[in-house]
Amino acid sequence: MKITVIGCGRWGTLIAWYLGGLRHDVTIYGREESAHLQQLWKERKNRFLTLPDTVALTSDLRCVEDAEIIAISIGAQGLQGLMNELKPLKLNNKTFVLCMKGVEIETGRRLSQIVAENTDDSNHIAVWLGPGHAEEFTKGVPNCMVIDSEEEEVKQKLVTAFSSELIRFYYGQDLIGNEIGAAAKNVIGIAAGMLDGYGLSSLKGALMSRGTREVARLIKAMGGNELSAYGLCHLGDYEATVFSKYSHNRRFGELFIKGEPYDQLAEGYYTVKAMMTLAAQYGVDLPICKAVYDVLYEKKDAKTTLKGLFLRSIKNEF
Repeated sequence: MKITVIGCGRWGTLIAWYLGGLRHDVTIYGREESAHLQQLWKERKNRFLTLPDTVALTSDLRCVEDAEIIAISIGAQGLQGLMNELKPLKLNNKTFVLCMKGVEIETGRRLSQIVAENTDDSNHIAVWLGPGHAEEFTKGVPNCMVIDSEEEEVKQKLVTAFSSELIRFYYGQDLIGNEIGAAAKNVIGIAAGMLDGYGLSSLKGALMSRGTREVARLIKAMGGNELSAYGLCHLGDYEATVFSKYSHNRRFGELFIKGEPYDQLAEGYYTVKAMMTLAAQYGVDLPICKAVYDVLYEKKDAKTTLKGLFLRSIKNEF
């Protein structure tokens, strides 16, 4: 299977390494000025992995024209810009696999909606979501993930082609729920990091329970299945996001509390703003997301804001 991976950061490179290992014909695309691509060109490795010789590297976006599958792993807020670049190529009969998590800030659009609005009907769209870090997969530590699409045939094709002993894929059954759940878990990851920063890690159990509940309410209001919040896209990804030392979002939250800079992408920083848009649009109360937003964007005192989550009016758990 001929596959182009757009994005040569940590996760995009891992995807190329993984799919190349399954003997697919893989090409990684990155912008010529990208430091990630320059390093791969020079050494064919980064701090996570060494690419097999079978994986090609290019800075020519036209490489997607020959691909059957286009796997995208970039910052979620850059997806519309990428689709604008792809439009002149007039792609057809391609399968876009979105391998990132997020919601567009300005519009509240899910990532599959962005692709659908910028391609013709001959193309197919799927998402690849769930727990796992490049640092662990490259050491042979297995995990379970999910592939979802509105087309059953597309799901079956991708799960069959991508499954291995390293990654067990499940068939997703709710595109809305899986996308929203996956995006929102990064916000919960930031909140978890903030708790770590204050030495309040014991509160993560309550954070996970209540976080899943508020995300489930949003998914239901948007027309998805609220049970998706309890699946691999969200609750199933909490270990990798809320506890793992490799979690960008958790680390960002922790260092924010400590007043230290963080130079890696923490997608939850952008997602939380989009979550506030969705909360207003669908009339859903998202107290944890609102607390993270208030701290990051409204510059409210973090300790007072987080404490306020636990001083809310007493109510039934469910």
